[in-house]
Amino acid sequence: MADELVEKAREVLSNAHVPYSEYRVGAALRTVDGTVFVGCNIENANYSNSLHAEEVAVAEAVKNGYREFDRIAVTSGVRDGVTPCGMCRQTLSEFCDEPFVVVCDEGGERTSEYTLGELLPNTISEGTLSDAERSADR
Repeated sequence: MADELVEKAREVLSNAHVPYSEYRVGAALRTVDGTVFVGCNIENANYSNSLHAEEVAVAEAVKNGYREFDRIAVTSGVRDGVTPCGMCRQTLSEFCDEPFVVVCDEGGERTSEYTLGELLPNTISEGTLSDAERSADR
């Protein structure tokens, strides 16, 4: 049986606003206490103002006071194993450590799992910024 988070991500696909690409993406983000927040992509005609499903799920969780997450599932309308883009990986890294699990829907009951550290090695973090500031002070 497909991961329950994948199912929740699939359920929100129909809410995606994708008049330009027609590429629907859904995400389901689970907090450490088991609460789940979902998001879908919301396109804008200029594309750069578009919101990604993962960002929408993170924003909804943060808006509701959650900052600790343990897993996210991502799916697309074509179930092609989509992974979060670099921008979404960086957004996730603001709240999640390298062991955070990313489940990617490949269709049917097939999924691929990655850790955030595998998808985004050597991330920019608060520590990275602190190190850069210390170097600049020398």
